Amino acid sequence: MLVATFNVNGVNGRLPVLLRWLEERRPDIVCLQELKAPDEKFPIKEIEKAGYGAIWHGQKSWNGVAILAMGDAPEETRRGLLGDKNDLHARYIEAAVKEIVVGCLYLPNGNPYPGPKFDYKLKWFERLTKLANVLQAADVPVILAGDYNVMPTKLDVYKPERWTDDALFRIEVREAYANLVKQGWVDAIRHLHPSERIYTFWDYFRNAYVRNAGLRIDHFLLNPLIAPRLKAAGVDKHVRGWEKASDHAPTWIELGPIKRTRTTKRA
Repeated sequence: MLVATFNVNGVNGRLPVLLRWLEERRPDIVCLQELKAPDEKFPIKEIEKAGYGAIWHGQKSWNGVAILAMGDAPEETRRGLLGDKNDLHARYIEAAVKEIVVGCLYLPNGNPYPGPKFDYKLKWFERLTKLANVLQAADVPVILAGDYNVMPTKLDVYKPERWTDDALFRIEVREAYANLVKQGWVDAIRHLHPSERIYTFWDYFRNAYVRNAGLRIDHFLLNPLIAPRLKAAGVDKHVRGWEKASDHAPTWIELGPIKRTRTTKRA
């Protein structure tokens, strides 16, 4: 089973890129971020024509998340995070799909630091961590996938010394990510590639993609019930080089089959 996450940076403006990649890769489950479209503008007809069912949580011009499933309709289990009734940002959606609970998230950027946007980021992280703890206790296979806007270590950024005071690399943010992982989550890419420089994002400026001046900010966290199924993980970097591409590339994991316990029938 192939599960992917892709910050599309505008689902309608980048729709040809998304559809081309879906046809090329044929992932079973896809988490999308930064739809930048209200619910009624989500291109569900084109998505269904490509062979996918979908749920989505849109927002005009900003944010927005969606979960796609090949030949299936995800069953929505949660929309948004608890803990702040005034937070109307479309940043989290969750579904049961193909016997897995999938949480698709778009964590706040937080820049500039210091300031209210950075404070909001840390509070959102706290709310996500509380939900993640609940999901850990649910005794179901869970994947938390999306754009975390965090480079967890120096290995995840091309020149860490330049990012010390950026909200994606501030020590407070990296500690928040580490505390989340300590609940028992497995960072899929880093688990399989512990010392390799792997990036998922390249800025549009300063020829970043050609120079491979990237960041790893799109992550998969797997709970202990699904982590043993992890077989491979990577980034479709070439998609970032397509015409009118997002500044993110699709990131993916491959899961092995579900291991079921055999039962012996008695006469």
